[in-house]
Amino acid sequence: MTRRTCQAIILAAGQGTRMKSDKPKVLHEVAGLSMVGHVTKAASKSGVDLISVVVGPDMDAVHREANNAHPTVNAHVQTERLGTAHAVLAARPDLIEAKDDVLVLFGDTPLLTSETLLSVREKLAKSNDVVVLGFRPAVPDPYGRLIEKNGKLVAIREAKDCTSEELAITFCNGGIMGFSGKHVLELLDAIEDTNAQKEFYLTDAVEKANEKGLMVTALEADEEELQGVNTRQHLANVEASFQVRARLEAMANGATLIAPETVFFSYDTKLGKDVVIEPNVIFAPGVTIADNVTIRAFSHLESATVAEGCVIGPYARLRPGTELEKGAKIGNFVELKKTRVEKGAKVNHLSYIGDARVGEKANIGAGTITCNYDGFDKFKTDIGKGAFIGSNTALVAPATIGDGAFIGAGSVITGPVAADDLAFTRAPVIVKSGWAASFRAKKAQKSKK
Repeated sequence: MTRRTCQAIILAAGQGTRMKSDKPKVLHEVAGLSMVGHVTKAASKSGVDLISVVVGPDMDAVHREANNAHPTVNAHVQTERLGTAHAVLAARPDLIEAKDDVLVLFGDTPLLTSETLLSVREKLAKSNDVVVLGFRPAVPDPYGRLIEKNGKLVAIREAKDCTSEELAITFCNGGIMGFSGKHVLELLDAIEDTNAQKEFYLTDAVEKANEKGLMVTALEADEEELQGVNTRQHLANVEASFQVRARLEAMANGATLIAPETVFFSYDTKLGKDVVIEPNVIFAPGVTIADNVTIRAFSHLESATVAEGCVIGPYARLRPGTELEKGAKIGNFVELKKTRVEKGAKVNHLSYIGDARVGEKANIGAGTITCNYDGFDKFKTDIGKGAFIGSNTALVAPATIGDGAFIGAGSVITGPVAADDLAFTRAPVIVKSGWAASFRAKKAQKSKK
């Protein structure tokens, strides 16, 4: 069977004035990724060859964001706002030699899945010329209705224009449409602005297609998947929906979430099997967790890689560039940044380790810090295999601690320590016998006066 080609047009020109924001609406994030990034990824996974993003003036950042998710993205500027069909036609240069399938998407529907887009493409492959995504909301009142006759979609009617009989229809327009590349331009060019708003509506393509005797059908999708975002409240609703989906997927794939509603995932979080996640854990973007890892409560992970059998937290923070090898243990109130903790090493309490290597089976005592920044440059600390770092130690980078070396508690280490050596810095202890009793007696005598 010949492979069908496909292109997607993402409408992303909205300023999002109701968001009360200086940045374009579609750049607001859900689960650590912009909304237009989510839509572009879904399109990419559905097999598109080309993506056209329609933006407003001075929206280069939207084009760049889409380009991060798909290698072939063309930007087209919509200078006038004359309706959705007019917006699609801003991408006319990409439609002159249209692909087999043309998907029209919206940059503010971040929960749309590639599976749904593949279903639209399947309908187009079965000789349908226009496919409209619809849904059945609990409260259909504000939505346009999908008018069907004999299994064919004949019109999309805005709620304000519906008869009482049409208002009883619960199948509503989700906005997203698929077109046969052979007919997309002729349908778009046939749309007129004969309405009160003097705008060109993409929904009119359904009636134009029927007038031409083309095949038009509707495909039902889940209401949650078609949620759009116009306000901060909508953004919060979509975030909540994403998190529910991500939690269910994590558990279905073999992770244990002790209190699922308190765990927050990013769009790209990867979890292995038999991972246990305690309450109030946050995964920022870029985290990969292998099998049999335990993440204890109130931990925060970002751009970190965790190997099999590690234990993290509670109250641990893994910052970008952290790599934990098999069986490493990171305890409470430990912060790691750009650090590789090798197999079986332990950083158990109240420590900051940054720009460092912690060798296999090394032990980092409570209160240890690497002093890695001088206000201008970062320096690396290297801690060897099996080294033991005593509590309350400051390792001033670029410090090198050899394999098996011991560092005495309370030390400030500024130079290299060779393998198997003991190093410590400690002032002599001064003891004044009986001083405390004498001090208290003087204070008591003074208080009687």
